[in-house]
Amino acid sequence: MSELRLFQTMHGGAKELAPRLAAAEADVQRLVEANMEVLLGVRFLVSEYSTGPVHAGRIDSLGLDANGAPVVVEYKRGTSAGVINQGLFYLSWLMDHRGEFEHLVRHRLGATAAAQVLWSRPRLICVAGDYTRYDLHAVREHRRSIDLVRYRYFGTDLIGLETLATARMTQGRPEQRTGPARPVRAGRGRIAELAAAADEVLLGLGDGITKVQRKQYCAYQRLRNFASICPPQRTKVHVYLSLDPAEVDLVPDFTRNVTGLGHHGTGDLEVRLRTERDLERAQDLFRASYAAA
Repeated sequence: MSELRLFQTMHGGAKELAPRLAAAEADVQRLVEANMEVLLGVRFLVSEYSTGPVHAGRIDSLGLDANGAPVVVEYKRGTSAGVINQGLFYLSWLMDHRGEFEHLVRHRLGATAAAQVLWSRPRLICVAGDYTRYDLHAVREHRRSIDLVRYRYFGTDLIGLETLATARMTQGRPEQRTGPARPVRAGRGRIAELAAAADEVLLGLGDGITKVQRKQYCAYQRLRNFASICPPQRTKVHVYLSLDPAEVDLVPDFTRNVTGLGHHGTGDLEVRLRTERDLERAQDLFRASYAAA
């Protein structure tokens, strides 16, 4: 399996930073739990959650993703063939204890979050030093939503995360397009067709994309959400991207910084689509957000 090579450049030279594993599994767990929303796009709920005397286990981490889906996170310092099966066991337990999980969400995040838990899309995220080829194959054949994430430490203060395999529940998922979006016609239904064309562009950006339908928006997700589309308005379509608006050249009436502003969907960069040309010039932003997810 290929390895990422990381180099530190200074004074015109380059020095390779050798990758290494954590000294202990708990080190990875503590780091991820302290930064879970940044690293995985998941709000952290609790660590080492007991499944009770009958199942006699402890879930490494429980969380809630940006769309309200329950998330089980399991960690391994190195390579372990059992991490996926262990995580799936806990995911099954979670589906049989929905009330208990919703009580936890209510306690940690409030009643609104607890009422909007997306039980149709539970997820398992495994974070480990590496995986076998059998792990990668098993994930792609499975019907659950699973992400296999490989970590590596570099130097004294850098960590790299690489998503090696992703599987998603396929119920309700539309067919993905690999070609260009269909043209948008003028006249009646133009904005609805523009929203459909944007949907096709987002789904066609690459592999491992999940489309998650919520009441007020539709999210596009890799490991984390990279875009969301709200229902089209009379004259425009709002797309929200998970990009830092401070790093984007904002264009009046096309892109807007909505950090801290209430809106449906996820992401701090708002893109307004009124024409097919708007969709064309937005595609570089779509690709950048996809790459960062």
